[in-house]
Amino acid sequence: MAAHPRPIYRLTLDGRDITPTVDPRLIGLSLTECRGDEADRLDLSLSDHDGLLDIPGKGVELSLAIGWADTGLVDKGTFVVDETEHTGAPDMLTIRARSAELRQSLRVRAEHSYHRTTVGAIVGTIAGRNQLTPRVDPTLAALPVEHIDQIGESDVNFLTRLAKQHDAVCTVKRDRLLFLPINGTTTSGGQPLQAVAITRASGDNHRYHTSDRDAYSGVRAYWHDPGKAKRRGVLVGASGNAKRLRETYANATDALRAAKAEYQRVKRGASTLELTLALGVPLLGPQVPVSVAGFKPQIDGTSWLTVKTTHTMGDAGFHTRVELENADAPAPGANYTPDDDAD
Repeated sequence: MAAHPRPIYRLTLDGRDITPTVDPRLIGLSLTECRGDEADRLDLSLSDHDGLLDIPGKGVELSLAIGWADTGLVDKGTFVVDETEHTGAPDMLTIRARSAELRQSLRVRAEHSYHRTTVGAIVGTIAGRNQLTPRVDPTLAALPVEHIDQIGESDVNFLTRLAKQHDAVCTVKRDRLLFLPINGTTTSGGQPLQAVAITRASGDNHRYHTSDRDAYSGVRAYWHDPGKAKRRGVLVGASGNAKRLRETYANATDALRAAKAEYQRVKRGASTLELTLALGVPLLGPQVPVSVAGFKPQIDGTSWLTVKTTHTMGDAGFHTRVELENADAPAPGANYTPDDDAD
């Protein structure tokens, strides 16, 4: 009979391995990894039955790696403690920490304007003032930006908005400010992410969802035409039930780019798959490509992209819940329709 796989983890506090101390007290460990500007979150529940646990101060750094004894550990990054709670009886210490990568300076509201520049130059400027190294996809980096304002907006919120306009994802990993295509599948260092194959036998349950009801047929975006002193628009897709973007862009090029990006986002979200895996998969994280087998043909035949993962460890073992979206969303094409109906 094959041995039952044994989950393992390594937890360090300010660089000191505290796994031997934590392990006999561990009630539960949960790690949530998200795509984009939302910080990853680590939750720990520890038994304090003997009253010997110290409550860590805010700002303490925890580093986590998780995996299986037979395959090794996968590094999941560093987290800063921002919340603690002690309850009883029985006495228990709860520690909550968020990704250390999304530093405070990125959250400070600022006033900046960017004129006649490129996406790469903007990201580089913001990376520089936050002591980060920029890594921008070459195609995205070269895209021109006629004009865009950052008014009373933090760097992270501004970058998230800029990324959304270009169907990209912006995040910070290992002191690098990443600005990559939303369907990009590379690490912070530029290496390809390892694809993960999942079979029906791997899961406890699943939820596949697709719907055409109320689905948007296209996307409208508007721009200000100084020559005609009016708002004009472009339409990507069909006009039947088109989504309207609220922002008015500086020119037709920016409006078209934003409309195409939103069209892609809508189409990717039209098919989703959620899986709860009986045996956790530590390699799963945001942007990891996934293939599945053993489900319905429509599900197996789709290329999936990871949006969010939640890894949990405790008395019940090591499980992973993963949220996926369709990575095969059709491109809107180069054609678009001028749409001067700005009402």
